[in-house]
Amino acid sequence: MPIVTPLGAAVLSFLAVTGRITLFGLSGLTHIFRPPFYPRLIGRQMIEIGYYSLPVVGLTALFTGMVLALQSSTGLSRFNADSAIASLVVLSMTRELGPVLAGLMVAGRVGAAMAAEIGTMKVTEQIDALTTLSTNPIKYLIAPRLLGGLLMLPPLVFVADIIGVMGGWLVAVFKLDFNALGYLQNTMEFVRTEDVVSGLIKAAVFGFIISLMGCYQGFNSQRGAQGVGAATTNAVVAASILILVFDYLLTEAFFAK
Repeated sequence: MPIVTPLGAAVLSFLAVTGRITLFGLSGLTHIFRPPFYPRLIGRQMIEIGYYSLPVVGLTALFTGMVLALQSSTGLSRFNADSAIASLVVLSMTRELGPVLAGLMVAGRVGAAMAAEIGTMKVTEQIDALTTLSTNPIKYLIAPRLLGGLLMLPPLVFVADIIGVMGGWLVAVFKLDFNALGYLQNTMEFVRTEDVVSGLIKAAVFGFIISLMGCYQGFNSQRGAQGVGAATTNAVVAASILILVFDYLLTEAFFAK
């Protein structure tokens, strides 16, 4: 019993938190489709999540593609398979590294900001003031952020895929002496529609996870500056772990034989 009791308490606590997060997310989703709507708030979140995250995501994708091309050349050259560099770079970027790295970068930037902003509003009782003014805080604060994350991560990842492939092209052409047109032709021959679409679906799921965890942790933060700091940290850590977990689950669903 001394061993089983803490284990059972941990399992029950995990299930309780999972249930609260699920209900919170479902409540936010239902408010997306119910009036009143706040298009200005939604547009603001789309710009904040998508446009302002483009520099960090673009730089990450660029150097990831460059490193992929450089590392794959050292391995594939042992088997005289240098021609496979283009296919390896484009498949790695579109299927996995593009959505995962973009999700992790956005989680660190946007998820933390959401948790800090909403947590500060909770500490300073601004959320209570919204309720007093007959404004639903879930609809006003949570729904626009969930919708913004859901809509903006796919185009952000699509741009990251293009930049990552271009980074591989730069290394292949200017360092590995590949033919520029031949590299692009190999890239177009190997990439398929389902490779890109699967990455974009992953991006939409990751965007929802990032927004959900940022909003949930901020909305349920404890009082004081220490509570807001803990909520910010928990939002980034939880979103990053869930991105990796759902990446495996979605990869299993899309590509398992």
